[in-house]
Amino acid sequence: MSSGRIGDKNRMIVPIRQKVKQGQVVSGTFLNLGSPLTAEIAGKAGFDWVIIDCEHGAGDHSELLHQLQALGGTPAAPLVRIAWNETPRFKRVLDLGASGVMVPYVNDAQQAAAAVAAMRYPPQGIRGVAVMNRGAEFGKTFDEYFATANQNLLTIVQIETPQAVEQAKAIAAVDGVDVLFIGPADLSASLGCLRNAEHPDFRKAMAQVVAACKSQGKAAGILLSKPEQIASYVDMGFTFIGIGSDGSMVQEGLTRLATAFGAYRGK
Repeated sequence: MSSGRIGDKNRMIVPIRQKVKQGQVVSGTFLNLGSPLTAEIAGKAGFDWVIIDCEHGAGDHSELLHQLQALGGTPAAPLVRIAWNETPRFKRVLDLGASGVMVPYVNDAQQAAAAVAAMRYPPQGIRGVAVMNRGAEFGKTFDEYFATANQNLLTIVQIETPQAVEQAKAIAAVDGVDVLFIGPADLSASLGCLRNAEHPDFRKAMAQVVAACKSQGKAAGILLSKPEQIASYVDMGFTFIGIGSDGSMVQEGLTRLATAFGAYRGK
């Protein structure tokens, strides 16, 4: 069975970037428990991608490796959200075999360009070169990995402030930025309407980001909380759509099971 990875020799990078650049609707979820088991479950659930959350999630780099290994046997593209737009963070997760990186709190084109540079090997970027890493199958397929990584790795920047919304067109115009991803909690909080997706200011901000993406041929992304929202957000122009997380699904499922016993407590 094909793994869906790029190339006959190197099978580490899942080719998610081409789908994104073609404007296909691609679906995913977040992993915030730091668990390789839930990572594997999510990877086999049918999503196009999953994002291991190293910004707000429970896991760190030791857990990241185990989650990437668990996802290696699934068709989902393993992406990683780093904690901040700092160059060393990119090469650490890319060397471990991530197919792309999500960068939080990108507010202007300069910050977006810095993220792209950290994603790419020289001469196009400043990513450090190491032969012996998991992404290059510990050196076995390094030549192919080096030759294709700059074209195949996905760069996602998060839009989380009013400043970022105003600069969305300039951010989208940066070569190498693939997805402008709205962080709904942070953006709504910054706009003074926390978690109110129907607030006029939030709706206006979403429309502005989508328009900026369309003008530059980039994908607009967002995180949703329930399946019923998917159709309307696709209609709005979002194509890189996340829904829920392993933590939220476990919490909701276990709460639902425990609540079923409510009528019998105290008897």
